Amino acid sequence: MHIRDSFNSSFQTIVSHKLRSFLTLIGIVIGVMAVVTMFSAIDGMKRYVKDNMEKMGWDNSIIITPSTQQNYWSMRYRYRKQKRNVEPLNYKDYTLLTDSLSIKMSYGMIEENSNFVYDGQKKFVKLRATTNDFLINKTYEIGKGRMFSNFEEKNSVKVCIVGYYFAKKYFKNKTPLNQAIKLGNQQYRIVGILADDPLGRNKSMNFNFNSWERKADLRAVYLPLSTGAKHLRSSGAIDYIYIQAPDLESYKGLKNRARQLLLSTHNMYSNFGFQNVGSFLMQITEQTGKIMDKFNVTLSIIASVSLLVGGIGLFSTLLISITERMKEIGIRKSIGATSGDIFFYFIAEALSLSLLGASGGVGLAMILLKLFSGVVGMPFNIPVLGIMLGVGFALLIGFISGLYPAVKAAKINPIQAIFYFD
Repeated sequence: MHIRDSFNSSFQTIVSHKLRSFLTLIGIVIGVMAVVTMFSAIDGMKRYVKDNMEKMGWDNSIIITPSTQQNYWSMRYRYRKQKRNVEPLNYKDYTLLTDSLSIKMSYGMIEENSNFVYDGQKKFVKLRATTNDFLINKTYEIGKGRMFSNFEEKNSVKVCIVGYYFAKKYFKNKTPLNQAIKLGNQQYRIVGILADDPLGRNKSMNFNFNSWERKADLRAVYLPLSTGAKHLRSSGAIDYIYIQAPDLESYKGLKNRARQLLLSTHNMYSNFGFQNVGSFLMQITEQTGKIMDKFNVTLSIIASVSLLVGGIGLFSTLLISITERMKEIGIRKSIGATSGDIFFYFIAEALSLSLLGASGGVGLAMILLKLFSGVVGMPFNIPVLGIMLGVGFALLIGFISGLYPAVKAAKINPIQAIFYFD
């Protein structure tokens, strides 16, 4: 008997005993569903954490800040050795880095609290001078109007982009586009309004690491960096410079190249520092991934218990079916079927039941994860590895469960089997 014939016969047997096959399959279906669901849920959480980390805009990135923590004697020695006209971190440093380095994204930042006159009353507003890359890096979109033009960014034009909540609070149903607003002692023309941000609204059961930060961003007013460097600070000083490498390989040498460039323009005086936030976030992501992997193994083992129970049910069913098919086994052997054929016949039935149960379990897992995604607002996709794990484990359990009954059936004497019920 060929292997294909063994599987055809096993499927015919499964169909002819529908109720018994269904009851046998329940345990396997539940077991596979549990394994696939647990694996997919943990994998979805890992991807969600990674995506949220990336949306914070700090991956493969370095922040350069003015150095404020220097050793007193070191500062005194350097002060004597260097020229006294060393400039602080400024807009020229930003343009030097962006023109000289191979980077994916960059922006400088100047932050201040400014007065804003509204209905005759002074209000405080967060004023930020930066570039379009800041908005792109943080995945903010323009709801109305536009971003800064190249001309505005390079020529310190007095224009601004307002956040969604700023426009909603102070302009309500009116559109502020092209209107002039006075911030501090300067007037700026509004050229854009940031769109509402779903990530900034922390919905129930939806986990966002930086929703508070995004809400604050949408309450602020943004100027071109060159405008802020000219009108908000002396000597074009800026608070920090953000640079992001295009990939991990480029990121490794980014800090050293930036340091060399800045030292050359600061008379070899290191009045700046580096924050390797990209490296820090990579460590957090890696540690989170390791913790999730441990949870994955633990939960998959727990979920596999139900699959083992299904395997015991399959073992019992096959063992009982030997007695029912005793005459069939005797006839098969009497017309030429070997012990190996009978063995494969029972193994094929065990594997067929396992495969049907695994298919049902994967289907139910997909439905369950779809419903769960809608409830918690977190996407859960079933990875190929999760399906392979569930199906592979089900087939392994099926093979082990059918091994003893198959061996027992293969050893039956055909004469005794034919006259077993007489």
